[in-house]
This record gives sequence, structure tokens and C-alpha cells, in this order.
Amino acid sequence: MYEDIIAFIHNLYDTHETVPLHAPTFKGNEKKYLNECIETTFVSSVGKYVDRFEEMMEEYTGAKKAVVCVNGTNALHLGLMLAGVERNDEVITQALTFIATCNAISYIGAIPVFIDVDKDTMGLSPVALEVWLKENAEIKNKTCYNKKTQRRIKACVPMHTFGHPVHLEELMEVCNQYHLEMVEDAAESIGSLYKGQHTGTFGKIGILSFNGNKTITTGGGGMLLFQDEKLGKLAKHLTTQAKVPHRWEFVHDHIGYNYRMPNINAALGCAQMEQLDDFITNKRKTAEKYKTFFESYPDITFFTEPENCRSNYWLNAIIMKDKESQQEFLHYSNDNGVMTRPIWELMNRLPMFKDCENDGLANTQWFADRVINIPSSIRLYKKNEY
Repeated sequence: MYEDIIAFIHNLYDTHETVPLHAPTFKGNEKKYLNECIETTFVSSVGKYVDRFEEMMEEYTGAKKAVVCVNGTNALHLGLMLAGVERNDEVITQALTFIATCNAISYIGAIPVFIDVDKDTMGLSPVALEVWLKENAEIKNKTCYNKKTQRRIKACVPMHTFGHPVHLEELMEVCNQYHLEMVEDAAESIGSLYKGQHTGTFGKIGILSFNGNKTITTGGGGMLLFQDEKLGKLAKHLTTQAKVPHRWEFVHDHIGYNYRMPNINAALGCAQMEQLDDFITNKRKTAEKYKTFFESYPDITFFTEPENCRSNYWLNAIIMKDKESQQEFLHYSNDNGVMTRPIWELMNRLPMFKDCENDGLANTQWFADRVINIPSSIRLYKKNEY
């Protein structure tokens, strides 16, 4: 059975070589824009491509303000601070996420609380969140507190796993009811829509990542998305060391951060944005081919986008019948020229976060024992292929 899957994936990517999980694609103006940066010497955080990249993202996502960062982790770090998260606050998130989510929370000195995910999104469950809050939280003076720890619960950070949007409207309702700020970790979901609206634009703040393996890449990079233009302008100020504009003086009015993306990275981003619609179409066609193929495998389920959503299918995922078959396929595929991987180690299983509160995480652990990510790069179509 596994031989047929490996043959299908090699054929899908038209290669006999090892098929990577997700390789970047540079087939537009990347070299042209990079050469211009070098020729003009504008390779640092000042240059036209930085501003252009932000403007392109505002137009694409519908955000009122977009602010570039060096990577998605520091975008989330700054986003949480701008949402009012402080040391010893609690921040609700999911254990099924990349460690950057929890690292950003920890940089502030806040403490993650892990709530289960939904079976149809692999992202933070609004039902599980409400159940946990009803049991464990209390509201005092329009502020949410953990009844057991007496710490303030300030924010909620859902992550759109593999590009699949969470149930955003329902999550927003719960967050509003309990006076929680929602900061969307949309690191994986550029191009993904929830009921026609771009992910990352529902909460107070959203963040994107442009790491080398993402749908579009700047080599390394991130972006903050705001619906509050004033807050976005403050973010831009803080990412540039909070320097007060002046022709020659160096005066700073806040504790600032060296988080501003260099022009050379933004140049890559502009070239990638010009191709983003084609990339999304390409990836969705690949997902459709996987879906059709795996329909003939009763013990393997291809994970599809949630209802009323358009997913970018950043990383395609299959669900095996149990832990044993998951491990068997991981070994077989990686031994036979197809790169695959399981979900990241769950955050609650890592030594730094093992003592953080959680709600049992039944669905989270079910996914961890079964999910495998399979190759998801942009494909160069064969002749006559639609």
C-alpha cells in the first residue's frame, strides 16, 4: 500500500529525487528586486521595498495597517505586548502549535494555558474554551481571572494550523464575553479566508510568518496586521527602536526593538506577493489531487478545509488509523525519498511547559498520534496538466 502512495507523490512532483516537504519557489521578480537593493545599497531596514511590502499586504488582507518584522516570532511577541499582556498574565492557546507561539508568550513572562482543538480545524476550539472558562474563570471589573491561580487571563492566541482557519466568529464571541484580547497566530495561513475574510484580521492583532518553508517567503520575516491604524503606527515606531524622527539626532521615547525587516528581505516579499494568487491556486489543486487519491484508502483520511473557509493548504496532512501506522509510514516514506513529518511535539509535553494548565487535550493528543504532513510545495505543472 505504501509503495503506491510513494509512487503517486513522486509522480505528482515529477521527480525520482527526494521530494521535500515544502520548498520555496522563486520564479518571478526575486532576482531583479534583490539586484536593485544591492545596486542602490539599500539592503537594511530603509528602502522602498519595506513600505511596498506592507502596502501590498494591506491591500491583499484588508488590514488597515501592516507592519513588517524580522520574523513571525517577534511579530507575535510585539503583538502580545500591544494587546496588553504583561508578566504573570495567563494567555490561552493550543498545545498543537509550533513552539514559537509559546516562546513569544514566555518572552513577556506570561504563562500559557492549553485548550483543546476542534476535529474539523485542528485549531483552538471555541466550545472547549468556553467550557474551561466557565469552570475556571471569573470576571472582576471587566477583567478575567483564573479562579485557581488568581492570575489575570489577558489574551487568547488561536493558531490556524497548516493554514486551516479556526472557528473565528465563535471564538470572538467567547473572547468578548470574557474580556479577552484575541491575537491571531496566522503564521501559516496567508491566503486563507474565513467566510471571505482574511485570517489575521479578526482579532485585535494578527501575525504572519514568511519563513523559508512558508507559502511565500522572505527568507526570514514576519508581519503584524491591525484593524486599528493608530495601534499599527505605534507598532511600526517600536520596531524601529522607538526613534523619534529627525535628520540627525538620535532620541528615543520608548523601550524599542530592532524588529524592522531589512529592505533586501522585503524585496523578496514583494516579488512573492506578485505570485501569491497563483501559489494558492497551485496548492489547492495539489490538495484536490491528494483528496481524490486518498479516497481509495479506507484507513487514511486526507484533512480538508473547514466549512465556509478557503484554506491555503500550506502543509497537506493525512490522518492515519493509529500511532503504529503513523510511525510505520513516517519511516517508510522518509526511507524512500518522500519527506514527511508528524505534528510538532505537543507544547504540554515539553519540559518548559509541562506544568502549564490544560483541559485534558483529548482531540489534541488524538491528532498527535495520527497526523502526518506530506509534500506540499508549489508544483511545476507537466505539459497538458490542468
